[in-house]
Amino acid sequence: MKNKNIVGKKTGKTSKIIKKILLYTVLAVGVIATLFPFYYMIVLATRGRSEIFSYPPPLWFGNSLGENYNQLMASLPFYKNILNSLMVSTSATILTLFFCSLGGYGFAKYEFKGKNKLFFLMLSTMMIPMLLGVIPWYIMMTEFGWLNSFKPLVIPGAANAFGIFLMKQFMEDIPTELMESARIDGAGEFEIFYKIILPLSLPGLGTLAILTFLGSWNNYLQALLVLETEAKFTIPVALSMLRGKVDQNWGAQMVGTAMGIAPIIGVFILASKQFIAGITEGSLKG
Repeated sequence: MKNKNIVGKKTGKTSKIIKKILLYTVLAVGVIATLFPFYYMIVLATRGRSEIFSYPPPLWFGNSLGENYNQLMASLPFYKNILNSLMVSTSATILTLFFCSLGGYGFAKYEFKGKNKLFFLMLSTMMIPMLLGVIPWYIMMTEFGWLNSFKPLVIPGAANAFGIFLMKQFMEDIPTELMESARIDGAGEFEIFYKIILPLSLPGLGTLAILTFLGSWNNYLQALLVLETEAKFTIPVALSMLRGKVDQNWGAQMVGTAMGIAPIIGVFILASKQFIAGITEGSLKG
């Protein structure tokens, strides 16, 4: 009997080890498949035009990084374009977090006439394809005199339906008793929102911040329509104009793309840490 138990335990341990090996193998393959495009982009950024389209394709770094970088800098005010994207994305994120959290707070914690109808009416706007609203949006921006400025890329989407819906879902789980206790202690409504609701909504704020920043950074169509000068271009528009300017120098384009992705990765990492910290803090308080 003892021998059978020993054999059974060894078999169980072996099966667990095999399952772990298979799991880590699948995860490793997934990580490689995810990171390889970024690696290959950097490889192409260091290669000349003739090397990029050679066969077999290059898989290691070349010696043309400096040449491609100089070509990029000579063709566009690229650092200015990066600064433009940072200004637009940061402004859009801050305004969206403020207005969407206020809207979500109102729908989650207050009762008023027509609340449900208004909420579903707001959600119905998410069903309208974005392309259907491009022409009316452009006409409005023209009438406002906002062409060739960053206002059309920041203000119209500051209180969007998705952001309000997302924040409402997070704020509904916050106990209403906390608000009532704060009112008894003499706190005002905005003070309750700022000091109680927002700190407990950090996971939702982190999620919305990531989505808003990435969406604003990658916004191409609207930026292409309203921005008219190189000094105003954001990264997506600048890279699209780069193709004709450098006579399809793909190495320079890869350099620009790599430089344009770096801030996104940094913001994503910071927001992810904040997201995890918010979840941990909320669980400890609960």
